[in-house]
Amino acid sequence: MSDSTQNLSAIDILRTRSLANVVQAEIERMIIDGELKPNERVNENGLSQRLGVSRGPIREACSALAAMGLIEIIPNRGFFIRALSTDEALDLSEARAGVFGCMAMMLAERITDAELAVLRGLIDKMEEIVALGDLHIYYPVNLEFHKQIASMAGNLRLAATYQSFVRELHIQRYRALSGPDMLHVSNEEHRAIVDALAARDPVRALMTARTHILNGIIRARNAGEARKG
Repeated sequence: MSDSTQNLSAIDILRTRSLANVVQAEIERMIIDGELKPNERVNENGLSQRLGVSRGPIREACSALAAMGLIEIIPNRGFFIRALSTDEALDLSEARAGVFGCMAMMLAERITDAELAVLRGLIDKMEEIVALGDLHIYYPVNLEFHKQIASMAGNLRLAATYQSFVRELHIQRYRALSGPDMLHVSNEEHRAIVDALAARDPVRALMTARTHILNGIIRARNAGEARKG
């Protein structure tokens, strides 16, 4: 095999991976927004036509999402949107609450004024979005707020564990913010977390951060019951 052929092959591989990443992000968005429902089979041909790509990147993206816990692979049947049971969602949410509280506690002991300014900036941005009542705009900023706290805490292992919980709980978290006035309540809890961090109070930071996640469990449950009603 010539060098030019080898180089072309490498470029093709990189291009495919890049395309698969784009496809993965779009399928993840469709799952979060409810376009793809829990237990629904992934229609590879349909997605291929909709996204204008071959089935290869679709399958690669679905395999990556399966590793993240959003999709389930059933042998001889294909890819299915994973449906968390009530007990699974509760276990994951409680674990996420503990990890998030722990990271907030650690951050309270080392947070800088510059980091506080970043968090307050995100809160102010979310407050502007609350006035619009647009969950689609609010949710990514909400994710960034939590991600910043995980990053600022400075423990890569905890941050990675936290992000794994976040991926599996996307649908439940999105649902928790979908009720009336929930964006305002959520952001007030964010403000309480930052106030605790600004006070450099580890115990208060742990409690406000953990309570924020636990309250989200209740909000998600209430939203689910409202949908059934």
